[in-house]
Amino acid sequence: MADLMATKPFHIAHRGSGDNWTEHTAAAYAQALQNGATAIEVSVSATSDGVLVCHHDLNTKRMTGRNLQISEVTYAELSALRNDARPWVGPQAALEPVPRLRDVLDAHAARNVIFIEDKQGTNSAALLDLMDSYPDSTKHFVWKQTAAGKHFAEAKERGYKTWGYFVDDARNGFAEFAGRFDYLGIYHGATDAEIKKLVGLGKPVICWEVHTRWMRDRLAALGVTGLMCSNFPYVSTDTPSSSRDAFDTGVRAAGDLPWILAAPYQPTLQPGFSSISLNNESSSSYTMGSMCPVKKPNYSLCFDMRWPIAVPELRGSAGIAFGQANDQPYRPTAPATVAGYHLTLDPTGIIRLFARAKGAQDGKLLAEVRSNPPKAGAWMRFQVDISPGEIAVARLDGAVVSAAARDDSYRGGYFGLNKNYLGRQPVEFRHIEVT
Repeated sequence: MADLMATKPFHIAHRGSGDNWTEHTAAAYAQALQNGATAIEVSVSATSDGVLVCHHDLNTKRMTGRNLQISEVTYAELSALRNDARPWVGPQAALEPVPRLRDVLDAHAARNVIFIEDKQGTNSAALLDLMDSYPDSTKHFVWKQTAAGKHFAEAKERGYKTWGYFVDDARNGFAEFAGRFDYLGIYHGATDAEIKKLVGLGKPVICWEVHTRWMRDRLAALGVTGLMCSNFPYVSTDTPSSSRDAFDTGVRAAGDLPWILAAPYQPTLQPGFSSISLNNESSSSYTMGSMCPVKKPNYSLCFDMRWPIAVPELRGSAGIAFGQANDQPYRPTAPATVAGYHLTLDPTGIIRLFARAKGAQDGKLLAEVRSNPPKAGAWMRFQVDISPGEIAVARLDGAVVSAAARDDSYRGGYFGLNKNYLGRQPVEFRHIEVT
């Protein structure tokens, strides 16, 4: 624990880094630790026959499809179920069993820090007894609970450090509950003022759940010292993991994320076509964090795009955004959360390049060129060349067309994909490369 706390900021794999692997499974915990994490967060419930298992929800419906209360089924019944993270992580994500806590601790307690929470709130004695059975347990386990909850005193009596986290509207309880704990916690959706107030109490603050680098940087600037990360391999670095997409794997690459961090908004990975389909009803963005930031002063961004079923109505368009300074979502249909450029193709074949300041709804048109109208099902190839003083865009399938603009307003290294219209008419991308 001392080594973890000496790192600024320190990282904890939230649910075993649930953006990357099937949450709260033996595989997720192991993968997070193998990828460099030194701490994991584990949620615990007891089955009807008293077996402590790792699972976030008290019910298994969300992760397994079976509507069962963990407290009402035996471990034998529970062990037949499989956690399914495919809607979030991708179609090739493995189906994983619900692990026993003892097995997880046997595998990882000796060399790592584990934050442990009794989700049911009824297992403190059994859980603490199990924790006590491991050598140097107080150096490796942290008792985790809501700030207003019970049982923290039992953990303290046995020598464990405690982490109390504040949920929505709990800011009113900072003064009342903060004194109970060694470490304090707050949700990433809290305001800057709320986080500063908690940090100001003088105890280490851990924020959950951290998916992106811009959120990491925001929290660090506010004085947060611990980051409970859902996307550990990505958030813990500042380098791209690849120069090309990983759509063919059928598992989302670390750092690639939809504009809303929930399974219904995750585009569909299509490993059979080595592509991704943006098919949400809303206008959509998909940050390609796995390939970012691009730090070269001169580079090319290449991609294929198509409308697989039908080309949208005349007001629709799709394309990419690039040049952003961080990985906040960038949607041309919404005010810009971060400045940058976006390239669009409309149903008539017109390619347009826009620059847009932070907070702006509309972009400044820098260049446009007419190309052949897109055809349903036909792939189109595009290339964007970025240099210190110019941006050149080209469509390379069929008759080559191009346009260029002298502009150096934005040279951030983040980019993403865009669907700029309402309706489930999908747009697909593949063969994304940075050269």
